[in-house]
Amino acid sequence: MPLLQARNLRKSYRLGRNNTVDALRGVDFSIEAGEMVAIMGPSGSGKSTLMHILGLLHQPDMNHGPEPQIVFDGRDVTTASDGERTRLRARDVGFVFQDFNLVPTLTALENVRLACDYAGRNGDGAGPALEALAAVGLADRARHRPAELSGGEQQRVAIARALVNRPKLVLADEPTGNLDSERTTEIVGLLTRLNREQGLTFVLVTHEPEIGGACGRIVRMRDGRVVAQEVPAAAVTR
Repeated sequence: MPLLQARNLRKSYRLGRNNTVDALRGVDFSIEAGEMVAIMGPSGSGKSTLMHILGLLHQPDMNHGPEPQIVFDGRDVTTASDGERTRLRARDVGFVFQDFNLVPTLTALENVRLACDYAGRNGDGAGPALEALAAVGLADRARHRPAELSGGEQQRVAIARALVNRPKLVLADEPTGNLDSERTTEIVGLLTRLNREQGLTFVLVTHEPEIGGACGRIVRMRDGRVVAQEVPAAAVTR
């Protein structure tokens, strides 16, 4: 059974009285535990909307079409309550965003510990947070604030924060969008190493061919639909 399986995902946004955008138009998606999948496509293709629904940040539309379904780790969460979705996100899903979203007044260690607090692990956060920073090569920068870190280091702190609760699934939305080519290569290497060595499951929304090529599968989107899936050449030869 896939770790995550979704069917018939639709999402529309009303931007005005006579202006509705169909961001998703009936998307099916699944991922196995330990897989690393890239979702790629032009701007406006529905990539980020799909990630937000898979990460239980938004709910799919329930009307005007076949009934949608989202099954996560064997549990149907399609109509889960806001509280249930919040708890699942805190404990079982890690998020990495393009803009890092670090609290500027907190150290790297404190930023990572925030995820422990959200998951109700207030008493034992320091040890796991330091382990997560060590996993991304930043144990020696634990006491530094974001302004004292490079862009690549800030993104690694964000990745450590996503990993600290040992989530079943990590979702990353344009994780290298604010980085130069050297830092992009650094982050791609880190993600592939974590996938290979720790068996972490990743869904990566990206425009970057370098990230897509490092994944085991690419899902191509256009106009709110999945239009193709492919296995990169590098994955075939591994």
